[in-house]
Amino acid sequence: MHFSVAGVEVNPLVPPLVAFVISVFTSMGGVSGAFLLLPFQVSVLGFTSPAVSATNQLYNVVAIPSGVWRYIREGRMAWPLTWIVVVGTLPGVFIGALIRVTFLPDPRDFKLFMGVVLFYIGSRLLRDLLQRLDDPERTTSAEVRFQELIRGYHRRLADGEDLPRILVEQSSLRRVAYSFYGERFEVPVFPILGISALVGVVGGTYGIGGGAIIAPLYVTYFRLPVYTVAGATLMGTLVTSVAGVACYHVLAPFHPDLQVAPDWLLGLLFGVGGFAGMYCGARLQKFVPARAIKGILATCLFALSGRYLVESLRR
Repeated sequence: MHFSVAGVEVNPLVPPLVAFVISVFTSMGGVSGAFLLLPFQVSVLGFTSPAVSATNQLYNVVAIPSGVWRYIREGRMAWPLTWIVVVGTLPGVFIGALIRVTFLPDPRDFKLFMGVVLFYIGSRLLRDLLQRLDDPERTTSAEVRFQELIRGYHRRLADGEDLPRILVEQSSLRRVAYSFYGERFEVPVFPILGISALVGVVGGTYGIGGGAIIAPLYVTYFRLPVYTVAGATLMGTLVTSVAGVACYHVLAPFHPDLQVAPDWLLGLLFGVGGFAGMYCGARLQKFVPARAIKGILATCLFALSGRYLVESLRR
């Protein structure tokens, strides 16, 4: 099947299948999977114009709602964290889209920077995992109790009981606090806003939403349980991706010599597979140990950063 905007030929079953497999695993850690779809489109399909960034964000728009709905239904959506991500990343998304179209129609220069950033975050996440293996007490008691509770999940459902939900205790311009299975977690607002703004520029440039960077930062630097981070980062990625797609459409008429607007058909096919994968990943997350989820995130980050670095060095 030919996709005119992307300029590629591919079996129409391939995009949804690839998106499904990727999103099942990445959505468990609050990552949409768009950051892995990008190198697939660029390196496997040969889709290299700026429209690939917009198509990647279109995938987010279609795929993420199913996972977000599941996290909301189970009471594992930390709304204050979500709005911090949205407010911080939105300005950066517009700036990133402008940079991508105006200064980086060929993304190779920026791939080196992306590779270094993602490698650093992956290294931090891996370091945290190794430290927890050496010292099990570093694992939050909330995560431990959550896993213990999940072991009796089906029995609790049969008894008509609901799993406990996230309880927001404080939400101000300076600090957000919430409890999760009897343990209190606090994060400062302004540092996250600053980080989110930088992430927004990266996400707007490459069309990766930002969850791939923000989720590991929440887990590694701010010591938040991954079970409470996933829903917030997915929701934040959804909102910023809607803005990103709109921004690329606005910029398209000003760059008639480039393909800027998304390939709608290809993006929708990716999105359909991602929609199913996100729901499955969100549903399965509570049955997967936090350590395994973090391992998945670290592996994905290293895989992507390695590809970017290798491609940059081949110039």
